[in-house]
Amino acid sequence: MIKEFKEFISKGNVIDLAVGVIIGGAFGKIVSSLVDNILMPLIGLLLGGINFSTLSIKVKDAVINYGLFIQNIIDFLIIALCVFLMIKAINKMTSLKKKKEEPKKEEKPEKPADVKLLEEIRDLLKKSNRK
Repeated sequence: MIKEFKEFISKGNVIDLAVGVIIGGAFGKIVSSLVDNILMPLIGLLLGGINFSTLSIKVKDAVINYGLFIQNIIDFLIIALCVFLMIKAINKMTSLKKKKEEPKKEEKPEKPADVKLLEEIRDLLKKSNRK
């Protein structure tokens, strides 16, 4: 069982996944900072200084923080847009790289002389049969 676990953990997919999770966490912090410190203050200015995170309704003893919900939706949309743009850029870069790596289409090899001769005979027979 230990041997199988070592084989599993040393596979490339597991390591790639771990790297992806770590980079994803770091990217999440960057995007969260972008949203919290740059975009949301600008959106707040455009909307007349509204801070979504402070919006709430009090129903008896319960406080419903719908502003935080709105904030989380906006955060999600901005993060989804950033991920979409990154994936689109990566796909574009990889497609450009593939185009450069693609070998030029080879010309059709010339037919051997005997095949050419047989084709000529065939064509002559077709012509003689039509007459």
